[in-house]
Amino acid sequence: MLSNTRQMKVWACAEPVSMRKSFDGLYASALSSLGRDPLQGDMFLFVARDRKQARVLQWDGTGLRVLAKRLEKGRFNAPWDGDPNKPWCLTPSELELFLEGSRLVGHYEVSPPELVLEGRAQV
Repeated sequence: MLSNTRQMKVWACAEPVSMRKSFDGLYASALSSLGRDPLQGDMFLFVARDRKQARVLQWDGTGLRVLAKRLEKGRFNAPWDGDPNKPWCLTPSELELFLEGSRLVGHYEVSPPELVLEGRAQV
């Protein structure tokens, strides 16, 4: 089960990833393509070139875990179809929608922007 806290971010890799990769390969992809360390607590979404498979890499505090999903019908959205300079950053709720095959996630801002008061983010 995925954590469902609003503060957790989900970063989508903006290039297709081989689904033969496991923990170490996905970890290296997150570091190289997104420039983010998975050990900091965020989740990372990877989609296969044919868009039939997706994997999520998450650090749970004691180790890395990988969630894998293969669609029997349809295809996932392609994170690499958008602006390459603006990576997809989803909430865990948006990730759930993505994994269910929602067409809207990644193309439209589903969540409202963070509320900022006096220079500090409020959650």
